[in-house]
This record gives sequence, structure tokens and C-alpha cells, in this order.
Amino acid sequence: MAPHPGVDTDSIKEVARKHLLGLLEGVRGKKNLVIEQSLAGPIGLFVKFSTLQEYGVDKVFFLENDNLDSSQKNVIFLASGEKASQCIAIAGQIKRLQQNSSTEHDFSVIWVPRRTLVSDRILEESGVLGDIAVEILPLHFIPLDQDVLTLAYDDAFGDLYLRKDPTSIFLAALALMPIQHKYGLFPRILGKGDNAKRLMELLLRMRSEAAAEENTAASRLGMMPSATIESLIIIDREVDMVTPLLTQLTYEGLIDELFGIKNNQAEIDTSIIGQAPGQQPKSQSGAPPQQSMKRKIQLDSSDKLYSQLRDANFAIVGPLLNKVARRLAGEYESRHGAKSTSELREFVNKLPGYQAEQQSLKTHTSLTEEALKNTQSDTFSRILEIQQNLVSGTDPSAQHDAIEELIARDIPLPTILRLLCLESTISGGIRPKDLDNFKRHVLHAYGYQHLLTLRNLEQMGLLVARTAANPFYIPVGGGGSGANESKFSNYNALRKQLRLIVDEVNEQDPNDIAYVYSGYAPLSVRLVQAIIQKQHLLSLVRGSPDNLPPASSAQGWQQFEDALRNVKGETFNRQQKGDEVVTKARHMLTGSGKEKTVVVMFLGGITFTEIAALRFVARGLEGKRKVVVCTTGVVGGREVVGSAIEKGDFGRG
Repeated sequence: MAPHPGVDTDSIKEVARKHLLGLLEGVRGKKNLVIEQSLAGPIGLFVKFSTLQEYGVDKVFFLENDNLDSSQKNVIFLASGEKASQCIAIAGQIKRLQQNSSTEHDFSVIWVPRRTLVSDRILEESGVLGDIAVEILPLHFIPLDQDVLTLAYDDAFGDLYLRKDPTSIFLAALALMPIQHKYGLFPRILGKGDNAKRLMELLLRMRSEAAAEENTAASRLGMMPSATIESLIIIDREVDMVTPLLTQLTYEGLIDELFGIKNNQAEIDTSIIGQAPGQQPKSQSGAPPQQSMKRKIQLDSSDKLYSQLRDANFAIVGPLLNKVARRLAGEYESRHGAKSTSELREFVNKLPGYQAEQQSLKTHTSLTEEALKNTQSDTFSRILEIQQNLVSGTDPSAQHDAIEELIARDIPLPTILRLLCLESTISGGIRPKDLDNFKRHVLHAYGYQHLLTLRNLEQMGLLVARTAANPFYIPVGGGGSGANESKFSNYNALRKQLRLIVDEVNEQDPNDIAYVYSGYAPLSVRLVQAIIQKQHLLSLVRGSPDNLPPASSAQGWQQFEDALRNVKGETFNRQQKGDEVVTKARHMLTGSGKEKTVVVMFLGGITFTEIAALRFVARGLEGKRKVVVCTTGVVGGREVVGSAIEKGDFGRG
């Protein structure tokens, strides 16, 4: 995949790498590195452990394990400056080492992505601030792929919607500002949702502050509208809570549902995919069978086969793998037809590539077989049936017996909560009598500690009682801003206004984003289409021709104002202007170019299926626009309800 003309993700990765290695190089000699566990994965995306060793790192410890030893004089802590708990842990480990070690250690702390007053205060009150050197690693967006950037901020969803903590909004603004500094201002900022509007306002304020601080000719050119980026579209996760609650049906999404994907890696049992190439399982005759081990596999575009499979609906993955297997078999057998030494040499040169593809094919075939065991089970089919009935608008109460049956079968609690939250979100709440009944079933089946879980879900607006006539059937919102003051998006109206349900879906050769959920089009991506793929969406909704040129982002939300009034949260469309003379100079220097980039920011998280849908939209705009996806993190139904689930229990011990 070629780098984007508007946002070069490779350069973002390289800058982060150089900055981290520069900080390590600044501490002379061997050193131990103590890293916050949640940062290890993101940092592993742009620097390998072997590289850290070249820069003097002897051992790596996880901060949470509290097992730092005194083997090296230099100790470097790498942690988030936003979390008070990590600051307290660092202070405790420094004091322990100072008291117990005979070596006089030199301590350094690198805060990611910024140094905070809270971190300084905690270290000062612990009496260690004067003993350490403090540095900052401004690690904001981390590329997951050429078209996906993430803050890798796992707490963003819970912070925004449960704890009402705006930290992730501020971090998103900090991450977007360097893009504006490098490529120019986003000429237009559009979005939907209350938190999205707060992010837009924060970006405008930061622009004003930057302009006041750097009143030079170079900075004025840098803060002019970009010639390569067309717009920034901000989607607040809260406007579409339905999509992450649904079971993801793309290959990548289903792997995430079943095994979990974190920082382009999944931990899979070796009983499923076997040992890593070159490793042989250790076994002794007569010895008892060992516990199965986990093996990490890389899941990104460096694997060509995975690139072909990741965004496909799982229903067609089997035939795709079969096709690849036949091709590889044919190419491998072609060696028998080599008649000359040059032909044989050519085959030998290609052999490593064949072997890598063969190994990849073996891995993904094993994953697919395991996934099929789950998708063909009665439980999976029942859950999927309930979800599809709810999103298609059938009577929610008709699904209650099926949900109660799943509770009786002791299906994992997150799955049950996803179904209940899905009904509540789509239907504007659950009838009070039914909700009380479900709460009683949940507490009896899973434990009374989940009183706190149910309270958390209610605070997040995911599981609430219907207090009046179903707002779902009453037009909500109004006014020129397109703000919807209701707690819910009106899915009953939006199904028609934005064609959320597509009955006939060609999963083999899709012509609409609805293929990612086998008939349901994510509301969040429909909102993006309303701006950058307006004619296509109008052709779906109204049957108008789809042969007109793509609309410019300057048209904003035009022709979809009525639909926006049924979507929760504020609507905005803000143009950023600069000095006309300087703007023309920038366009002359950079060239206007035919293909511009649209940056889509998901605040609160994005699912793998939404990424697949946005890539499908981007393919439809090929040659005209490119789409870069930015997000606070990748989420799914497990993370959405997981942020509310109480981890403790009552009365044991």
C-alpha cells in the first residue's frame, strides 16, 4: 500500500522511533528499562527489542510486575503521565531500590505523551522527584497500517462515557495538531456528536494559541489551509453505540471477537495453529501432556494473504483460501517443468516467498477452521439471529425468551450484556418491567457484584428503562444545528433515511458497506458517506443516479439534514481560513494535486468492521480521494461492556 499524499504514516513511525532511541542514547552505558504494560505493544509497532539492546537496554521489566532488580546502575521508567497509579508505582519502586540496593542508581522517567502536574506532584510528595531525570516522549498517533493511526489509549471509551473524563479529547487534539503543522490546517472540520464538537473547539483554540506564540512567516505558512488534505471528519462513538455491540463478521473482526487483536498481534493457542516455524514441540515418551502454549502471530499488511482476507466477509474466506492453496500448489509444481538452469534458478529465488505464503496459508486455514467451529454452533447462530432481528426493527420483546434462555445456559456475561444494551440502544430503552426481570436474572446467574455493572451501564446510557412513550417512534431534535437532544439516535427513522438495512447483500462482490455485517450498514460510516460519498448514498436512499462526480466536503451535510436530526449529538461544519495570498503560495509550492486526503477521526474507538467499511468507501473514491482513519483505539463489544463490568466479587474470603 503506497503512502498517503496527505498524511505519511511511515514518517510518523520513523519520528517516534528516532525520538525514543535518542532518549535511550542520552543515558550512557547499560540500562534496565521498566515499561508500562499497555505501552509495550504500541512501542513494539515501531521499534524491536533487538534495536533497544543496541542502544544499551539490558533487561526489560513490566512496571505492573514490581520485579525490578539492581543489576544495572541506570534505570529508565517509561510510562503514561496521565495515570496517577503509574506515578505511584514508579515512586514506590525507586524508593525500594534506593533502600535495598548497595548500588547508587541513576533514575530517569520518560513520560508518554506528556509530563503532567499530577505526575510531578506525586513524585515530589514521595520524595524522589529530585533524584530523577524527567524526559518526555510525545508519542501520539501510532500507525497500525498505512491508512490507520491510533492513540492506543485503551481507557478512552470508559473515560468518555462512564467517568466523563475528557483526557482522550485533549490527547486527540494534541495528536491532530502536528498533522496541521506539517501539512497545513484542515480546510474544513465536520462532525457529529457532543464530544466531537468539543474536539473541534479545542483544535480551534490550539490553532489560535499556536498562531499567537509563533508569529513568524514560516509558522504562518504552516498554519494555512492544507493543499493535500481536504477535510477532517470527527465521529463521536456515542452517536453510534449499536455498531460495536454487534458481532463483527469480517475476517479480521471475527478473529478479534474470538481471540482478540492487540497492536496488530493475536495470541493463539498452539493447539490451533501449531508451533512457530523452526520450533519443535518438546515431548518425552511416557511424560504427561503439557499444557497448550500461546503463540503470538502478526496480523498486518506485511502478510499479503492477510491483506486479502482481513476486510472480507467471513462467509467467503473459505473459498478465498482454497483459491490461494490451488495457486500455490500450481506454482510449486511448475518446478518440474523447468528445463534450463536459468528457469531453475528463478524458481529457487522465489522459493522463500512460496514458503512464507505456505506458512501464512497454513496459519489462516487453521484460524478459519477454528472460527467455523464457533460460527456453526447453535449458540452463535442464536446470538446472531437476535442481533439481526433487533437491528432490522422487529418487536424487541419477541427476543426476550431467547435472551433468557442464553442466560440459563450460562453464556458469558459480556455476550448477554451486549444483547441487552443493543436492545436498549436501538429501542430507546427497555420496558421497565422487562428490564427489572433481566437484572434479576443477571444477578442470580452471574453474582450480585454486577449491581455495580448494571449501574455503570445505566450511567453510560447503554442499559436504561424506557421512561415514556418510545422516543424511537417520535421525531426528535430540531433546529438548524441538527442537534438531537434525545439520549438515543432514532434508528426507526434512520433505517430509511440512511438505508441502514440492505436486504440483498453480495458478500462475494459487495457493492455497499452493509456487507461487513451481512446486511447492516454501520451508522457511523453512513455519516462519513453523507459527506464524501454523497451521490452513492443518495442513490441508495432515493434511487437517484450514481454517475455524478463525488461531492466536495465543502457541501458538508447537505441533503442529509433531516437524517442528522435523528442522530444523537451536535452537528457542526467549520471552515478554517487563512490569508488568501499565503494560501495561494502554499498551493503553488505543494501543487494542488488531483487526489486529496480525508482524515476521519473516531473519538471513543472504532471497530475492525468499521475500518473495513471505510476502506471499501476509499476504494470507491480511488483516484479522487484517499481516506486516513484516526482513532483513540480499536474497540469491540467486549471492550464496550467490559469497561462497565465489575471485576471484583462479594463475600469470598
